[in-house]
Amino acid sequence: MKYMSICLVSFIFLFIFSLLFIFLSILFILNGYVVFIEWEVLTLNSSSILMTILLDWMSLIFMGFVLLISSMVIFYSSYYMHGDYNMNRFIWLVLLFVLSMMFLIISPNMISILLGWDGLGLVSYCLVIYYQNFKSGNAGMLTALSNRIGDVFLLLVISWMLNFGSWSYIFYLDFYKADFCMMVVMVMVVMAAMTKSAQIPFSSWLPAAMAAPTPVSALVHSSTLVTAGVYLLIRFSVSFNSYICSFLLFISGLTMFMSGLGANFEYDLSSIIALSTLSQLGLMMSVLSMGYANLAFFHLLMHALFKALLFMCAGVFIHCMKDSQDIRFMGNLSFQMPYTSSCLMISNFSLCGVPFLAGFYSKDLMLEMISMSYLNLFGYILFYLSTGLTVCYSFRMFYYVMCGDFNLNSFYYMSEHDNNIVISMLFLVIMVIFGGSLFSWILFSSPELIILPLFLSLMVVFVSLLGGIIGFEFSKLNVGNNLISMNFMFITGFFGSMWFMPYIFTYGICYYPLILGYNSYKIFDSGWNEYFGGQGLFYIFIFMSKINQLWQFNNLKMFMMLFIVWFILFFVIYF
Repeated sequence: MKYMSICLVSFIFLFIFSLLFIFLSILFILNGYVVFIEWEVLTLNSSSILMTILLDWMSLIFMGFVLLISSMVIFYSSYYMHGDYNMNRFIWLVLLFVLSMMFLIISPNMISILLGWDGLGLVSYCLVIYYQNFKSGNAGMLTALSNRIGDVFLLLVISWMLNFGSWSYIFYLDFYKADFCMMVVMVMVVMAAMTKSAQIPFSSWLPAAMAAPTPVSALVHSSTLVTAGVYLLIRFSVSFNSYICSFLLFISGLTMFMSGLGANFEYDLSSIIALSTLSQLGLMMSVLSMGYANLAFFHLLMHALFKALLFMCAGVFIHCMKDSQDIRFMGNLSFQMPYTSSCLMISNFSLCGVPFLAGFYSKDLMLEMISMSYLNLFGYILFYLSTGLTVCYSFRMFYYVMCGDFNLNSFYYMSEHDNNIVISMLFLVIMVIFGGSLFSWILFSSPELIILPLFLSLMVVFVSLLGGIIGFEFSKLNVGNNLISMNFMFITGFFGSMWFMPYIFTYGICYYPLILGYNSYKIFDSGWNEYFGGQGLFYIFIFMSKINQLWQFNNLKMFMMLFIVWFILFFVIYF
């Protein structure tokens, strides 16, 4: 009951504040309000450390969404984590995680942004290693060290901005395009955001972070840790010049394509959804780099809704499958667990952009705006290919999880009718169904006029249908008794391991220094150098001391032998 009360109090507190922030954001949008609060913490010579709070429609609505999803996740956790001895610690860690995100959202000051940014990195490490096994420890270390790269870039930004007179980036947004020093700051900010949002080449930590409990994944992959980089770039997007935009478009487009392709070769349910998150982050960043910051932010909000629901459904499935995450062991779950399956398919359809769900209002608008923009053919093909791949892995997951026969020997039945699970998932389902149209009316008060030829308008529908058919058919396709992917292991390994990125940027960075250390240990500490060096001298001295000890024994044999030796020497020398 104590754990239940902690979850309940946290849920009520977060839920009330989320509704308050969403209501205030609507008020701010309608009236054009912006509130800027500064509190001077410390002044040292000419440098002032200020705690700055920026409340505008963007920060308020994002805070509302983060608190709304975290309240549902905590309510869901009260049943999912039931029986955990450290439940109290878990809830406090989640609350600290949300607090760090709040600091990041409301801060236009680099010092207070670093406070939230570093807080996210530290608490995410504590949550990833929550189960305290070998895999969790490795995943947590990879997550922490990858995010430290971004922290270092932010520290460099803070040290560079010492020259400008203030750490509030909001004062300099109009000057960043003109000055070289300001451009250095922008490059560092982009690099920091790429590490936090897991863009190439920092992508390998995102699937590894799935070692955390599933409610944490629902929170991390929807609205907190991975979206922090996108949010920071949205704030700085006014100052991007063409070079930064081109670089960001190229990297995020490749990330989007790479993760969409990798999800089609993955059999771990959590990893498929994690790679789906990576694909959507690439989509947000590429749209942002083309100048549509508000559109990227709108997709960020809609993605938070359906991705949190997707993770919750996956968590229930994994729990029922006795912690088996392999989709090949699932099947026929639509009959076993109809409510969870319905929620999963609604969130999946929203991810695919099925009309009139939350994902449709953002993804369709983005693709149509891209079709109207100045974009080269390579980038344009990447966008549409990635959209098709999203539908492809979604239908592949649908085939393995929902269709066919049940493929596991035993099934641990967990009641779907538990109030906490039903309420938390039902609320998010309602938001996924109605939230897209509601918030598109609120955020885009003046309509965009999009004029496209008929074939370009229908291209989104055509690519989505084609992707769904290919994903469904390839899941069933066999050659003999083997899957096609088993006959092309190198290609499967390349695409399924995110283009060998974990081997290059994770294992590669660890492997070669460790091999070098091992070889140097063998050669220097255990090899010929040691034989002729320290250890060799040690054994020589031991041998000499043993001989010396023999002379010290004072027995008759030694005296007689010495007498004979000296007598022979004397005789030889004299004669």
